[in-house]
Amino acid sequence: MFKLAHISDVHLGPLPRLSIQELFSKRITGFVNWHRNRRKHLFGSTLDLLLDDIRTHQADHLAVTGDLVNLASGIEIRAAAAWLRALGDPADTSVVPGNHDAYVPGAYEKSMRAWYDYVRGDLAPPQWQEDRHIFPYLRVRDKVAIVGCSTAVATPPFAASGFFGARQARDTVNMLRAAGEAGLFRVVMIHHPPIRGATTFYKRMIGIRRFAAVISTGGAELVLHGHTHLNTLHWLRGQVQPVPVVGIASASQGPGSIKPAAAYNLFSIDGSPGAWELSGERFSLNRAGDAVIQESVDIFAP
Repeated sequence: MFKLAHISDVHLGPLPRLSIQELFSKRITGFVNWHRNRRKHLFGSTLDLLLDDIRTHQADHLAVTGDLVNLASGIEIRAAAAWLRALGDPADTSVVPGNHDAYVPGAYEKSMRAWYDYVRGDLAPPQWQEDRHIFPYLRVRDKVAIVGCSTAVATPPFAASGFFGARQARDTVNMLRAAGEAGLFRVVMIHHPPIRGATTFYKRMIGIRRFAAVISTGGAELVLHGHTHLNTLHWLRGQVQPVPVVGIASASQGPGSIKPAAAYNLFSIDGSPGAWELSGERFSLNRAGDAVIQESVDIFAP
């Protein structure tokens, strides 16, 4: 049995001191939002509690579906790289970027260069290459194929949308087909929810129909996403049967907010092609904010 833990929207804090030049951009809106709202509810200690609990359950792999930082400043990107290294071997953690990781023009490239060991496929070059597409990537762990996709793009102020384009869609279909032919359980990671109506218009994913076509033609067994800071379950049409699309609360969300407290999902994957067995448990921060408890025995239960 393979155990896959999923967290998202880490939003590592606290927010560092930024220069006037760094704030003279879209970052000023995020800076104000952080100090008015997010800093009251996002706490690094909750993230530590989740990670300790994940280790207790001996997960084989950790999936992180984006938004490691807040404003994508150089200090934040480097701090996130240090945080990733502290998690352990890059082979055991897979990351895809979110909109906050590409907050302003140029931030995406800086983030991917700094976090490259966690966003590169098994057959990718060992060193970052400026002109090479990273996504989608393919990582094979035991009987599981992890396919990482990116919707991270810089957007104007007051927008947090993502984009899934035609080139990435074609490559993802090919990866999924090859993984299916190899008899692997296919997990797709993406930041924005690929579900129509899952977010407000300015936070939506552009390319939802394209992504749905990828899943129905390429095939997949599980899709993981973040962005909404909600614990959700949707379904997309698959080749043979519906594919679960699972979202998770922010890994740094403290108790007492309108959004659910920090949580992670732990998936157990077993079986073989045509007879895969998938179960999922949700573990979340308790009301006191000082421990992690099991919230759901089976997140797929009706």
